[in-house]
Amino acid sequence: MCANFKPLTRPQAQQLGLPQIPFEYLDEVYPGYKAPLLFKSEHGLEWREVLFGLVPKWAEDINISKHTYNARHETIFQKPSFQEAAYKCKFGVIPVTEFYESKYIENKPQRWGVRRRDGKVFFIAALYEICKINSEVIRSATMLTMDAIDHPMMKEFHEPGDVKRSVVVIPHEGLDDWLSLKQPNQMFQFMQRFPVEEFECSHVPKAKIEKITSQLNMFD
Repeated sequence: MCANFKPLTRPQAQQLGLPQIPFEYLDEVYPGYKAPLLFKSEHGLEWREVLFGLVPKWAEDINISKHTYNARHETIFQKPSFQEAAYKCKFGVIPVTEFYESKYIENKPQRWGVRRRDGKVFFIAALYEICKINSEVIRSATMLTMDAIDHPMMKEFHEPGDVKRSVVVIPHEGLDDWLSLKQPNQMFQFMQRFPVEEFECSHVPKAKIEKITSQLNMFD
């Protein structure tokens, strides 16, 4: 389960020859935050600012996004939150430089980062939706996940006894094919575990935010 990641930067998008990103977003993204999604329209590759956590068309508010930021690819055609978007092939990618998982060391969770060894951006498979709530247009997306029980790296994450899952990485050479899917069942050919030899992981403690307290200035 990926609940936190670093999206690509504007310079990185330019280096990849991708369109200019026309909106602002934070350096780290959590469920309910805005993030850049790349998809393909009749005009070519396009960016959309999306909420991290898919909001289905029947939702009454965006609070559901706190529970729909990951979607098991095996069940998206049955789950009410995802099935309409899946059947309509609303597939995109969320480009990231690093994502975070919990590794339990001596029964205590540690925040670990997963990234490419070469430092390059990689594309996480996503499913997106567009809906309207109280006349406001909401664009949102979820990351697709797959079983990771046999993945040399990802099986080490999450609490002992929990189901082991991994995000799905779309290789650069497969990006256009993924974004061009027209038949829903074609998505399954992309549900492959990422090559562990191209990635690395390490302990990345979350930065502490110091609280600013007002103090009496004796010289006033």
